[in-house]
Order: sequence, then C-alpha cells, then structure tokens
Amino acid sequence: MVPDVVPEVPVTPRDAATVVLVRDADTGFEVFLQRRVLGMAFAGGMTVFPGGGVDPRDADASVAWTGPGPEWWAERFACSTELARALVCAAVRETFEESGVLLAGLSADTVVADTSAYADAREALVRRDLSFAEFLAREGLVLRADLLRPWANWVTPAEEPRRYDTRFFVAVLPGGQKADDVTSEASDAGWQRPAEALEDWQEGRRLLLPPTWVTLSELAEFPGVADVLAAPREVEKIIPKLVRDGDVVRAVVR
Repeated sequence: MVPDVVPEVPVTPRDAATVVLVRDADTGFEVFLQRRVLGMAFAGGMTVFPGGGVDPRDADASVAWTGPGPEWWAERFACSTELARALVCAAVRETFEESGVLLAGLSADTVVADTSAYADAREALVRRDLSFAEFLAREGLVLRADLLRPWANWVTPAEEPRRYDTRFFVAVLPGGQKADDVTSEASDAGWQRPAEALEDWQEGRRLLLPPTWVTLSELAEFPGVADVLAAPREVEKIIPKLVRDGDVVRAVVR
C-alpha cells in the first residue's frame, strides 16, 4: 500500500534474491510461479517467483562452492564481493525453502536428485534455527553457483514504505527434483508457460508486479530453456516510479 504522504527520505531497500525456475515442456518451456498469501505485508495476493530477503548469515565464507565465484557475481550485480556471496547463497536457500528445489550436490559436478531427505532441515531454515552454511556443511553439500544465471536487478519504488533491492537469477529445475507448494507464504504454486501467465494477468486471473510481468515478457520471447541460458544479459538497476492518477496508482518502469 502506497502511503498518502510519501516520506521525504526513501526507505533503504533490503537486499533480496529471486530465482526464476524454468523447465522444458512439450510446448516450449515453463516457469515456476507462486501466488503469495493474501494479507502478507509485502506483495500479498501477487504471483511471484521464489525468493526473499538476504539473511546476514548468507555471507558465510565457509560455504562449499563451485562455479563462478563471488567476484564474478559482484561484477554482474555491481556490488561488493561479500554481498554477491550472500545474494547467491540467499538465492539457493530461498529457492529451497519456498519450492523444495535445491541447487547443490554431493560434489562439484552432481546435483541432489531427491530433496525429501532434507525436509526437516528445510523447516529449520525457514524458522532461521539453522543457517544455510550450517545445513550444507552438515549434509556434505556443495553449492552449485554454476547452475544460476544473472538476469535482472529490480528495486522497489522510492514511494513504497517497504522496499527491496532484488537480484533476479534464472536456473533450470535439476533432473529428478520437483518444485512443490509446501510453504506457508503461498496459497498455490505451479508451472506455466510465460505467455499463458501473462494472458492470465491481462485477463485479471493473476496479479503481477512490474518485475514479474516484465521478466515473463522477456522470457516469452525465447523458444526454449537452452535459449534462455545462452542469452547475453547486462544487468542494470531498475527502479519503477509510482504515478498517481486520481485514486489509481500505476508503476512506470521506464
């Protein structure tokens, strides 16, 4: 909800990470979407990709890691190496917490095929009783940063009372794993072609925030998952501006 009186000094955005999960399908490819529970403090009722805020413990340098290092991610997202490390860890952690998909393996070239054995740890991560670094170390898992691709950087409009500086990643659903709806933050979840999700939004069956509909529009241009992963991306920070027209508030992206 946008306040009637906009603060003179915008709220400092909280760092966050979002992962666009994709998978091949007979009709092209699909993305995993969740409808957030109504009444949530941020984006209640909106359809979103899995993600959430960075936990300070996500910056733990002891995490076993393979793929592009924090320095590489720092260049892509124009941030510090420490924050880049935390963002990648948050992306993998939040995806696991919210969808059960885990981008990690027992070695640098494997990915777990069934995450059900980690159900208790998943709940402990959600409760923040367990850090992501502790979870990986306990299970002997390696974070697979090479399975992620940088996609975008969206910042909540300055007029909003709750703001996030969110880095968007893309990742393919690992073979054998299943994305689920076992999260208290979503009322439903599932796979859908980007074009179909956009059609649902245009016809009023879904509510989408600008970062989501723009990302879906971009993805809808690609014929398959391989094309998405191969697409060159130059990440720039995007901050929509809210414009009032009477009682109607709309976000202007550019």
